[in-house]
Amino acid sequence: MSESVSVRRPSFSVALATFLGVIGILIFGILKLKADIQILLILGLALTAVVAKALGFKWTEIQAAMSQGVFRGMIGLFIFMLIGMTIGSWIQAGTVPALIYYGLGLLSPMWFLPAGFILCSLTSMATGTSWGTAGTVGLALMGIGLSMGIPAPIIAGMIISGAFFGNQLSPMADVTNLIAVSTDTGLYDHIKTMMVTVIPSFLIALVMYAFTGFKYSKGNLDTQQIILIQNTISSQFQISLWLLLPMILVLILSVLKVPAIPCMMSGIFSGVLVAFIFQGVSLDGVLTTLHSGFVGQTGVQVVDKLLNRGGIVSMMGTFSLAFIALALGGILDEMHFMEVLVEKITSRIRKTANLTTVTILSAFATNTAMAESYPSIILNGRLYAKAFDEKGLQRRMLSRSLGEGCVCTIGLIPWSTAGAFMAGALGVPTLQYIPYAYLNLVIPIVSILFSYLGLFVFRTKAATSGRP
Repeated sequence: MSESVSVRRPSFSVALATFLGVIGILIFGILKLKADIQILLILGLALTAVVAKALGFKWTEIQAAMSQGVFRGMIGLFIFMLIGMTIGSWIQAGTVPALIYYGLGLLSPMWFLPAGFILCSLTSMATGTSWGTAGTVGLALMGIGLSMGIPAPIIAGMIISGAFFGNQLSPMADVTNLIAVSTDTGLYDHIKTMMVTVIPSFLIALVMYAFTGFKYSKGNLDTQQIILIQNTISSQFQISLWLLLPMILVLILSVLKVPAIPCMMSGIFSGVLVAFIFQGVSLDGVLTTLHSGFVGQTGVQVVDKLLNRGGIVSMMGTFSLAFIALALGGILDEMHFMEVLVEKITSRIRKTANLTTVTILSAFATNTAMAESYPSIILNGRLYAKAFDEKGLQRRMLSRSLGEGCVCTIGLIPWSTAGAFMAGALGVPTLQYIPYAYLNLVIPIVSILFSYLGLFVFRTKAATSGRP
C-alpha cells in the first residue's frame, strides 16, 4: 500500500461498526436464515469494501488488499487440497481402516473410557476431522458403551474430547492449517507449540477418564458390534500393521521438521504405494480417489460413513470459505480496521498472560456469537496479530491461543454447527456432555495457567526480558 493510503484510517466507531456489521451478518445468516457461510462472508466482504470506498480508498486499492490477504494464505490453501488427497489415499491404502480395526480390539469394560478416548484421538489425528471421528467411530463406541451401562453423556464427552484432539495437532485438520495461515505461522511451528498445552491436557484427561471408568468396570462388553465392524473392514481390505506405514512416515517427518508440503506429499505417495502393494488398486482407481475421494459400499452404515470421504473435491468447501475469509481479512487489515480496533482493546493490557487470556476468551466469545470456528479464527487472527508482535511474542503464541479458544470450545456451544452436529450424531444434548468433555475443558485452563506462570512463553529474539 502507498504512503497516502496508509494514513486513511477509519475512526474507532467506524471500525467497530464495520466489524460488528460483519459479525451481525454472520450471526443472523447462520442462526436465522441457515445460510451457507461462504455467502455470508461475501456479504460481509461487500459491506467492508463499501465502507472502505466511503473512506476514500480506490477500488484498485481495495482489490489489491483482497489479493494481499489471499496471497498470505496461498500455501495454506494448497495444503487444504493435499489434506483431501492424503485422507483419500490413506483410506484406499487401508491405513485408516487398519487403525480402527486394531483400536476396537483393545476395548474392555474397565478401560473402555480411556481406550475409547485414545482410539478417537488416533482416528482424528489420522483423518483430521472431529465430525468424521464422532460420526463413525464415535457412533460405534456409543453403542458399545451403553451396553456396558455407562451413561450416554460420559461416553459422548469422551468421544468429543478424542475427536477434537486431532483438530489441535493433526496436519490433516483444516482448522489446524487455517489457524497457521491466519496467523502467518508455519504449520509445524503451530503444531509443536500446541503440543505444549495439548499433551499435558491429554494426559490429565486420560487419567480423569480412567477414574471415571472404574465405576463401570463390571459391565459386560457387547462384542457383536465390534466384530461386525472388524469383519466388514477385513472383508474390504487386506489388514496388517504394514498399512500404518504412511502415518508413521508422516509422524517421523513431522518430528524431523520437514516442511508441510513435502511431508504431506510423502504421506500421499506412501499411501498410494501401500494401496498398490497391499490392496491391489489400479492406477486409474488411485487417481480417481485422490480427486473425488474413496467410495465403497459395504452394507454397514457406520463403516460406509468412515470410508466414503477424502479427495480434493471434499476440501473445496473449506477452500472457498478460507479464500473468501482471507480476502475479507485483507481489507480489514490493509485498510486498518483491525489496527484501530486492536489498539483500543489492547491499550490497557500490560502483561503477556493477560493478552493470551483475552485472546482465548475473545475467540470463545466470537465462537459463541458466530456459531462457527472458521470466521472466528480468521477475524481473531487478524485482530490480535499486531498486539502479539508489539509484545515481542512469536506468532505461534497467537496461533496457540486461537487453537485453544476457537477449536477447543466450538463443540461445547449448543447452537454452533459443531455442537449441533455432535449432539445430533451422538444423541446427547450439548449441555449434558459438556462436563465430561475433559480435554476441551482442560486445554484452555492449562494454557492460561502456563501463561501466568511464565511457562512456555515463546518470544522473538529481539524481545526484551519482560515477563508476565
